[in-house]
Amino acid sequence: MKRTEQLEKTRAAILRTATRLFLQKGFAQTSTRDIAKEIGITQPALYHHFSDKEVLFLSVMTDFSGKVRTDINKVLRKHKLSPEEQLFEIVKVLKKHHPISIYDQYNQAMQLLSKSAQRKFNMIFVMDYLIPIGEYFKQPAVNLRADLLPKEAAELFLASLTPVFGTYQVIGGQAITNDQRTKLIIDCIVNGLKRTPKEEII
Repeated sequence: MKRTEQLEKTRAAILRTATRLFLQKGFAQTSTRDIAKEIGITQPALYHHFSDKEVLFLSVMTDFSGKVRTDINKVLRKHKLSPEEQLFEIVKVLKKHHPISIYDQYNQAMQLLSKSAQRKFNMIFVMDYLIPIGEYFKQPAVNLRADLLPKEAAELFLASLTPVFGTYQVIGGQAITNDQRTKLIIDCIVNGLKRTPKEEII
């Protein structure tokens, strides 16, 4: 194998392994040593491709988050779905890509990144998460409250989704499926915890 081909293969392996570890463990709990060890290379070999952990993290998130945005936009193009069905499909996209809470990962990384990296990561988060989900809340059928901007609604919604990703809160009991639990959590986030008029006991 030519050296250029080997370098390309190693770079691809680094990105693939780093993506999995960053998503599973978060920025703080993933080291370049962990990534290099899993691939079977040395840290200096990894640094030949990415000068430091921040550069690698931003490379991973730029590519990965672009795929998330693409999948959310596909859901937004499904005009036959009701607003509730669309929102459920968006959450399914997020769960498919993220094994742990998106907002927890975002906040953890923002506390540890340099100022320059923070700006870049925040731009990725806004472009690939807040803006596409904000497009959902712009739809007239969603009937977003007047004192919230769509982007603000998207941020609040993402921040409220932590129970969807966790297994420590057995919301809804043991008798319902994961999809039913997810729909219950989404309904509580969007519509609140009070009974609807139809559910009021007479």
